[in-house]
Amino acid sequence: MGLVLVAMIVWLARVEDIRSYVPASDIGGGAGQTEYGHEEKPGGITRWLTTVDHKDIGVLYGVYSVITLAWGGLSVLIMRTELLDPPATLIQSTTYNALLTSHGITLLFLFGTPILAAFANYFVPLLIGADDMAFPRINSIAFWLLPPGALLIWAGFFIPGIAPSQTSWTMYTPLSIQQPSPAVDLMLLGLHLTGVSATMGAINFIATIFTERAEEVDWANLDIFSWTVLTQSGLILFSFPLLGSALVMLLLDRNFGTTFFTVGGGGPLLWQNLFWFFGHPEVYIIVLPPMGLISIILPKFSGRKLFGFKFVVYSTLAIGVLSFGVWAHHMFATGMDPRLRASFMAVTLAIAVPSAVKTFNWMTTMWNGRLRLTAPMLFCIGFVSLFIIGGVTGVFLASIPVDLVLTDTYYVVGHFHFILMAILTAVFAGVYYWFPLYTGKWYQRGLAKWHFWLFMIGSNLTFFAMILLGYAGMPRRYATYNVDIGPVAQFTDLHQVATLGAYLIGLSGIIFLWNIVQSWLEGPPVQSSDPWELAEDGLLTNEWQWFDHQRETAITDGGAESEETDTDTDDNSEETA
Repeated sequence: MGLVLVAMIVWLARVEDIRSYVPASDIGGGAGQTEYGHEEKPGGITRWLTTVDHKDIGVLYGVYSVITLAWGGLSVLIMRTELLDPPATLIQSTTYNALLTSHGITLLFLFGTPILAAFANYFVPLLIGADDMAFPRINSIAFWLLPPGALLIWAGFFIPGIAPSQTSWTMYTPLSIQQPSPAVDLMLLGLHLTGVSATMGAINFIATIFTERAEEVDWANLDIFSWTVLTQSGLILFSFPLLGSALVMLLLDRNFGTTFFTVGGGGPLLWQNLFWFFGHPEVYIIVLPPMGLISIILPKFSGRKLFGFKFVVYSTLAIGVLSFGVWAHHMFATGMDPRLRASFMAVTLAIAVPSAVKTFNWMTTMWNGRLRLTAPMLFCIGFVSLFIIGGVTGVFLASIPVDLVLTDTYYVVGHFHFILMAILTAVFAGVYYWFPLYTGKWYQRGLAKWHFWLFMIGSNLTFFAMILLGYAGMPRRYATYNVDIGPVAQFTDLHQVATLGAYLIGLSGIIFLWNIVQSWLEGPPVQSSDPWELAEDGLLTNEWQWFDHQRETAITDGGAESEETDTDTDDNSEETA
């Protein structure tokens, strides 16, 4: 890996003049003022390896995220297939543990944060009227740290003779210290790279939103998605460096005999405190931008502006502050001081309030609105429903007596997966909503709705079954189950229902991928700069004005668009409810 990085540095320094690839007309901030620049981007692979255009980098983040999502989904389908019956019949328990570890880390670190960075990179500069990110080259570096990080995290699966890491995604000590496989060390190094990447991106977003806004965009009319990205970036700035420090200490314990997390040293609970001080803000790091996506998309198809905009902003900031005061609710069963437990329970219950405010505002926005059940709107409604279920089940876990009974059961898995699937619905809503903008083409609406219904049915089947498994006493992270841990017949039936739901989710993902790729290549062209007919409700935002400018430029330059094709879009609009 080191040789590959050195070779890339030499190639960039000696063979390619990366500074010549800064488009003077597109890049703002410091980069736009450099003496290096020309109007044309390079073509082919060179463009994607050297680009500093925020839109290109957003696409790179998106493609990377789809690849990591595919691996995370494949690993969990193998696990769910294994759980169809009680004994280990398909894979060994060690393989199950390795897939469990890879699934959690991949979807939280390699998919969750990068897919949101894809939207933020592409659309935040457009929404705030900036030419580009404040630091375009740092933006590029932040992305290119991710592929090596993913390879390091997955190294145990494709390097012969090395057993994959089996620490679970939380990497609890002393297990993560005692496992001898070098794959654990490679995974920790890969996680460190992803943390550095996220921190660099957060600094860039903060600088961009503070300094690169157009004159007419002030704090009072800053869009809600940019507010959530700004709050997310603040959370990253204060939490990811702590995770990086904890990872370094764990590496030192594993390789140099230090005692940060050993029983005779700092103690295993020190790791849990450090990890969850990062880990619970991480939940809001990956849920706040999806809330912003829903807050910006849902009103468009309700025919009215977002209800209580200021309260949505204030609740976003409140979540950002309170998220650092709830981490120990993950540790209620560790024997911590009961007085501390009570304080963390109170803050955990309190943080449900700003989330409830957002939910109220979304539902009120739809109330008496002119709803159009397009694919983006369906996924917005799906987000609200899944988020409510995930939030209500989480409130029970905030109660110490309930948590002591349900902790480390499948109830916890069902709860946080409802939240994670809600995040995924917001991502799908964003992809479908902006698909005409970044491709200039339409997706297949029928396939999009098949995708929605299969995804929603599969999600509810899988995670309701897990909720019931938790109530029945099924422990999480178990590769097998038998009469010693509970009613096998009940466990088997519920596991089979959960596996059926997981297959439906997988099928919906295949439909989504086919729809996006096929439509991008062969879909019918968009015939209006206002494809969703937002202007008539006064809901046309800055990114669509940019899209209009791009279309006008294409017509002027003799591109594929022509004034004759700029016709009425009634045939392209979806049904109105």
